[in-house]
Amino acid sequence: MPSSQTPSRSVARPLSPGLERLHLVWDVVIMVLVVANLALLLFDSLFLLDPLNDAFAAVAPGLHAAYDDTIHANFVRIDLIFVAIFVLDVLLGWAAAIAERRYHRWFFYPFVHWYDVLGCIPVGGFRLLRVLRIIGLLNRLQRLGLIDVRGWQLYAFYVKYYDIFFEELSDRVAIRLLGNMQEQIRSNDSLSTRVVDRVVMPRKQQLIHEITRRLEEMTGNAYARNREETMRYVRSLVNRTVADSQEVRRLRRLPMGDLMARSMESSISDLACRLVHEAMEGLRSPEFTALVERMADSGIDTWLQVDEHTDRVTEQVLDDMLELVKEQIAVKQWRRRYD
Repeated sequence: MPSSQTPSRSVARPLSPGLERLHLVWDVVIMVLVVANLALLLFDSLFLLDPLNDAFAAVAPGLHAAYDDTIHANFVRIDLIFVAIFVLDVLLGWAAAIAERRYHRWFFYPFVHWYDVLGCIPVGGFRLLRVLRIIGLLNRLQRLGLIDVRGWQLYAFYVKYYDIFFEELSDRVAIRLLGNMQEQIRSNDSLSTRVVDRVVMPRKQQLIHEITRRLEEMTGNAYARNREETMRYVRSLVNRTVADSQEVRRLRRLPMGDLMARSMESSISDLACRLVHEAMEGLRSPEFTALVERMADSGIDTWLQVDEHTDRVTEQVLDDMLELVKEQIAVKQWRRRYD
C-alpha cells in the first residue's frame, strides 16, 4: 500500500480486459447479495408485525415455523455474514483503487464510497444505506454499456419527479431571495445613494480612464478602417460646397477663372482632408486625453446627482424588474415538458 507521500497528481492505470471482467463479476455478485440482504431485512421487519406474523402462520404454518426457528432466531448472525462480505468488498475495492490510482490520495476511497462504509454497520438505520450500493453498481453497469437504465419506466418516473421536485424547490428559493431584495429596495434607505457612495465613487477614476480609453480606441480604430471612405466623403462635401458657392460661380466667368476655381477646389479639399487626418491623429495626444477625461468627469458627476425623484424612479425600476423575474420563475416549466 502506498504511503501518503504520493505524487500530487495520480494517473489512473487502465485495467486489462481480464481484470475488467473480474470487476464486473464481483460487482454482479455483490449486487445479488445486497438485493438478497435487503429483501431479508424487509421480510424480517414485516415478520415482527403481529398481524402479518399471524397471517403468515395461518397460511403456511410449516414455513412459518422453519423461518422462525432457522432464520429469524439467527437473524443477527446471518446479517453479520452479509456484513463480513460487504466489509471484504470495501477492503478489496479500496485496495483496487490504490493499485489503479483512481483517486488523488490513497485514503480518499472510504470518503467517496461513504455509503458502502456506513452500510456495513449492522444497525437498522445504516442498513438502509445498502440501497445506495445498488445504485452505484447500476451506474457502473450503465457506464460499461451492459444495461441501459434510461429505457426503464422506473428511471423515467424517477427523472420526472426528481426534476419536478428540484425545479419547485429552486423556484421557491429564488422567489424568496428576490422578495427579500424587493423589501430591501423598498426600505427607507436610499438605494441610489448607497450605490453611488459604495460602488461608483470608489471606482470613479477607473471609470473615467476606461471611458476615455474606449472612446479613443473606438474612434481610432473606426478611422483606421474607414480612412479612404472618410477622405472621399470630405472631398465630395468640399466639391459640393464649392460648386454651390456664388463667389466660385462668378470666378469661373472670368478669364482663366475655371482653372483657378479647380485649383482652389483642389487646395480646399486637400486642406480639409489634412485637417480631418490631423484631428483624428490628435485623438491620441495627451491634450485630447485630458479633454475627454474632464468631459467624462463632468458627465459622471451629472449622472450621479441623486435627488428624491431619481431615487424613487431607480427603486421603482429595480422593483418592477425583480417582479418580472419572479413572474417568470413562477411559471411551472415542468408542466410544459410533461403535459
